[in-house]
Parts: sequence; structure tokens; C-alpha cells
Amino acid sequence: MTVLEKIIHHLPKAIAGKEQEFTSGSIRKAVFMLSVPMVLEMMMESIFFLVDAYWVSSLGANAIATVGLTESVLTLVYAIAIGLSMGATAIVARRIGEKDIPGASQAAVQAIFVGVAVAIVVSIIGILFPREILSLMGGEPDLVAEGYGYTQILLGGNVTIMLLFLINAVFRGAGDASAAMKVLIFSNLLNIVLDPLFIFGWGPVPAFGVKGAAIATTIGRGSAVIFQLFILFFGWTKIKVGFKDFVIRAATMMNLVKVSLGGIGQFIIGTSSWVFLMRIMAEFGSEVLAGYTIAIRVLMFTLMPSWGMSNAAATLVGQNLGAGKPDRAETSVWKTGKYNAWFMIFVSLFYLFFADWIIKIFSSNPEVIKYGALSLRIIAAGYVFYAYGMVIIQAFNGAGDTKTPTVINFFCFWLFQLPFAYAAAIYFGWGVLGVLLAITIAEALIAVVGIIWFRKGKWKEVKV
Repeated sequence: MTVLEKIIHHLPKAIAGKEQEFTSGSIRKAVFMLSVPMVLEMMMESIFFLVDAYWVSSLGANAIATVGLTESVLTLVYAIAIGLSMGATAIVARRIGEKDIPGASQAAVQAIFVGVAVAIVVSIIGILFPREILSLMGGEPDLVAEGYGYTQILLGGNVTIMLLFLINAVFRGAGDASAAMKVLIFSNLLNIVLDPLFIFGWGPVPAFGVKGAAIATTIGRGSAVIFQLFILFFGWTKIKVGFKDFVIRAATMMNLVKVSLGGIGQFIIGTSSWVFLMRIMAEFGSEVLAGYTIAIRVLMFTLMPSWGMSNAAATLVGQNLGAGKPDRAETSVWKTGKYNAWFMIFVSLFYLFFADWIIKIFSSNPEVIKYGALSLRIIAAGYVFYAYGMVIIQAFNGAGDTKTPTVINFFCFWLFQLPFAYAAAIYFGWGVLGVLLAITIAEALIAVVGIIWFRKGKWKEVKV
């Protein structure tokens, strides 16, 4: 069969999730069977951002900027959720590779416990101090007055974000990325229907404005979490849990936290860097901030599929190390990186040529279009580096070596990106261009350093 015929033949199986053995057979097939549902899952996650941006954009620059500032704070929640997810994926994948299904199920339950505990703390802060959070991020008084309800609801309901990430990470670690994909399809369909309903109102439902986007998204994600729990309890994947499993197992929980700490650390470093970059952008006004926010949301739409392929590499590394096949794990990473790079090159060219047209879909404001298009072009110029960088970093995480990416992120983000962005934008007067160049150069640096470190092979010796 030709390559195209093979893709057509295996695509329905990949979407259905029928293939769950990834420690033997063709590596190319394993990458494809895992990547397809993971890419679709990540695209569904990014559609959340795009749908919200589309409807909120009609409410004006303040509404868009509110979403941008809130999301930049929420990235710290995402950091913890994704960090815990890395630990969950690594441990579940390793247990699955070892054929220890009960151990994988126990790890899943402990991940849920930890996620809920963290979410409660964030909820309290978000419910009590939404105005202060927006003000701290540089929001002007009229923006704070208009948008604090959006911030309050999203942070207050962050448990839906936490569990959505965590339980889907469990599914991915078990090799059943199809279940994670189906959950997000369901969630997105709800969000698409509810967003205009709660933002603009209809019948007995009042128009909540930008606050309505938060209500719709929280309901959509919350419904998805309920769907996930049904899947876990009824055993529609390799992992099945019951009420008897919902007890605290200190050793399993501590192992999860230990593996996750590096993941949490690396994403707190990375996402706090994004928070500070957003704060620098806020110095140039709401139009610039709105353009940058729209660009980031559009970019997330294509970064998420790339992230999906990276997650496939993490699962393949974890399961193959568990099965005692480190060479197969390494080969899987290089193949995934190559496929990811081809995808990202195509996407970057699309953004370079059509940036203005893309931003115009979301806004008619000339200044918003100008700075949104500039953001798209500069950041997309480094996409080929992101492709390999994401796969390599996730490969470390899949092996349970979350410390190495933390160190890489610390040097590339905090010691390079932030000082460069501030100096270029404020001190040297490059403005927005300085921030954007800092983003692109830092991501390229991460890819180069990651590849050098990965070739040393110490990740193969990590025990989880």
C-alpha cells in the first residue's frame, strides 16, 4: 500500500481507539495511531479558545483584553494541571507497559485527589479577589469593572480545568487517546451552543456579556468531567475505578507528586513568563493587548495539534521504557519530531502569508489587526523549532524525567526571554516587536538545548 492508502486504512481505527498496543510492531504505525486522536483532542481544546475569542471580540477591545489578562493568570492553573498530568501520564504509561493495570488505576485516583485539593485553593482566591487580580495584571479601571465577573467565574470553577486535564492524561497514558478526544468533542459542542446563548442572551436567558463566555465554558468543561468519570467508573478503557479505590494511598500519591513537581515547575516557569510578557504588552494599550491576545488564541489552534503529537511521544516513551525497550522509545521520539516539524512548517507559511486576513475574522479595528498580524508572523517564524522542542521536552516528561525540562525552561525563559523582552521593548524602545522576538528566540533555544541533552540518553535510566 502507498502512504496515502495506509493513512486512509488506519485513520478510522485511530479515531475509534481500537489499537492500544504500542510496545511492539511498527513504530510509524504506533506514532500515527496515538497521534491522530491526540491531535484531534488538542484541536478540540484549542477550539475552546477560538470560540470564546470569536464571540467576545464583538464586545470590544476591553472584553478581548479581559479574556487575555484572565487567561494569562489561568496559565498558572494550567501549569499545575499540566504538570500533574505529566506525572499521571508517565506513571500510568509505565504501569501499563509493565502490565500492572491495578497500579495504573490507583495512580489515576490519586491524581484526582491532588487536582481537587489544588483547585479548591485557586477557587477561593479567584472568587474573593477577581478585581485585584485584573488590576495587578495592568487592567485599566473600566476594564476591571466590565470584566471581573469573567475572571471570577473561570478561576472559581477551575476544578473543571484541572480534572479535564488530569483524567485525559490518564487516558493518554493508558494508550486510549480516543477517549480523551471524545470527551473534548462533547465539551466543545456544548460550548459552541452555550457561548452565544449566555453572551448575548436568548428568551429567558439574559445577556451576560463577557461573563457569559466564562459561564458557557465552565458548564462545557464541567459536563466533560462528568463524562470522564463515567468512562472511568464503567471501565470503557483499560483503566476502571470503583468507589473502593477512592482512598488515599500515601505512597502512590507521593510518587505522583514527586514525578509531577518537575512538570509543575517547568510549566510554572514557562507560563509565568507568559504572564510577565502579557504585563509588558499591557503597557502599550488595549488595542495592542487585544491584537496580541487574538494572535495567541489563533496560534494555540495550531500549537495544540503539535502538542498532541508531543503527547503521543510521551506515551510511547513511557510504555516502551516500562516494557524494557529504551531504543524503541528513542526511535519513536525522532520519528514524531520529524512528522511534527513538517506539520509546523506548513502552518508557519500559512500564517506568514495570511496573518492580516486571519485577524480580521476576529476584529475590524485597524490597530488590533496590525499588532495581531505582527504577532502571528513573528511567533510563527519559529514554528519549526517549536516542533522539535515540544516533542523532546514531552519525551523527557514521558520518561518521568521532569527535572531536565525544568532546568531548560528556567534558563531559556527566566534568564533569557524575560530580560530580553523587557530590555528590547522598554529600554531599547522596540515596543511590541521586542516582546515577540523574545518569544521566538527563546523557543528556538529550548529546542537546541533539549536535543543536545536528549542525545545523552540519561532519561532512559529514570525510575518511576
